[in-house]
Formats: sequence, structure tokens, C-alpha cells
Amino acid sequence: MYLVLFLIFGGLCVAGALNLLFQRHPINSALSLIVVMSSLAVLYLLLGAEFLAAAQVIVYSGAIMVLFTFVIMLLNAGREERTHGSKAAYAIGIPGAAALLGALVYIFLSNGDLLGPTLLGASWVVPTVFSATLFRDLLLPFEVTSVLLLVAILGAVALARKEH
Repeated sequence: MYLVLFLIFGGLCVAGALNLLFQRHPINSALSLIVVMSSLAVLYLLLGAEFLAAAQVIVYSGAIMVLFTFVIMLLNAGREERTHGSKAAYAIGIPGAAALLGALVYIFLSNGDLLGPTLLGASWVVPTVFSATLFRDLLLPFEVTSVLLLVAILGAVALARKEH
């Protein structure tokens, strides 16, 4: 089962990366990068790194890609042509999303103890101890990163501002 999931999401990751390189429009490239980041999150799950998978989805697929999309739209990197979507995306995307949703429902319904202690390395770690370490000992790097992102947004706004 793990090998099949690895091959599926590894292939999806490689296909998203190739699509990222061959797209002409920057918005489509950003959407392909979201596919790559989400596929990497599933690969982290397969390796047993649940926290890294959640951080990958929340930080990279969510926040960073929203920032990229915001900067691309703010800089107005070219006029987009309107399309009605790809027929291949509808043919593959809708059944793929349904299969992924079914797999997630099966996993959540078959495993009742998802919020209990987790085996992390060679010892068991309770989520409260892990989160306390993360937000107490590693608070400074977390805040420095948030300030850096704020400065990047302000820099993009300053660059994109039109002179009157």
C-alpha cells in the first residue's frame, strides 16, 4: 500500500514540477507549485512525519503560495487569457480528488486514536510536550520568519506602486 501511494504521489510531484517549468503564465506555475507542495506533504505522511506534513500544508501550500500569488497578481505579470479549463484536468482531477477523499475518510474512520502519543524517533512524544517545545524554545525563529514575510509583502507593494 505504501509503495503504491509513494509511486502515485511521487509521480504527481514530478508531473507538477514539470508543469511548473513548462507553463507560460505565472499564475498557472504557482498553482503547479501548490500541487508539488501538497504531494510532498503526502510523502512526509508516508514517512511517518505527521508534523512536517501538516507544516508543509499550512506553511508552504497555504501561506507561502498565497504570498506568491499575491505578489504575481500585484506586479501584474501579464494579461491572462480566459479559458474554460483543461479537459484532462477534469478527467483526472475529479476522480483523483474523490479517491483521495475516500482514502482519507477510510484512514480516519479506521484509526480512532489520531490525537494520542506519537512515536517520534526512538521515544514517544505527547503532542502537548512537542507543541510546548516548538512555541517556547523555537519562538524566535518563528517570529523572525513572520517579520521577514511581512517585509517581503511591503517590498512587493512598494515595487508595484504606480507613480502618479
